[in-house]
Amino acid sequence: MDLMKSVSVSASGMAAQSTRMQMIAENIANANSIETPEGGPYRRKVILFKAALDQSSGLHEVKVQRISKDYSKPLKQVYDPTHELADANGFVAHPNVSTFLENIDMREASRAYEANMSAIESAKEMMVRSLDLLR
Repeated sequence: MDLMKSVSVSASGMAAQSTRMQMIAENIANANSIETPEGGPYRRKVILFKAALDQSSGLHEVKVQRISKDYSKPLKQVYDPTHELADANGFVAHPNVSTFLENIDMREASRAYEANMSAIESAKEMMVRSLDLLR
């Protein structure tokens, strides 16, 4: 694999992790949103990646397959019968976002981004050294 192809693969990984970090930031920003324009509390978003084959270059790249709402984790139910959004039993639905887990995910995404950046920097250094050898 030539160096430019490795840079392309790492760049696709960086783009995917950047999208992941944006989604995590949205989850954290809406951790207390009990009412959304669609109705109901905010639901945590999750991302699914896929390996995509670029037909022109033959490279496997990382792509975002989809971002969807997390229905596997239930909404938090808080008893507050005086709240205007309380149901008949006095419970208010809150987002299924754990800022603790989102911060862990953010750190993981950040490190994956940095690893791809490091791979690009290494490829760049190898290209510069190769050019120096050819002089």
